[in-house]
Amino acid sequence: MVGITPTMLTKCLRELEADGLVSRKQYPTIPPTVEYTLDDRGRKLIPALEEVYRWAETQMESE
Repeated sequence: MVGITPTMLTKCLRELEADGLVSRKQYPTIPPTVEYTLDDRGRKLIPALEEVYRWAETQMESE
């Protein structure tokens, strides 16, 4: 991701994991490989986020 430090990205992902929105899986590789996926709770947010995205698009078009 552009504009975010690795430390801040890790912090945000850990908070999302603690909130039950994402799951984290670590693989025993060198260097360590970590994979994040949306949990059911996180997937339930998708329709709301899509609405916010559509709203933002219309706001940008009207400017």
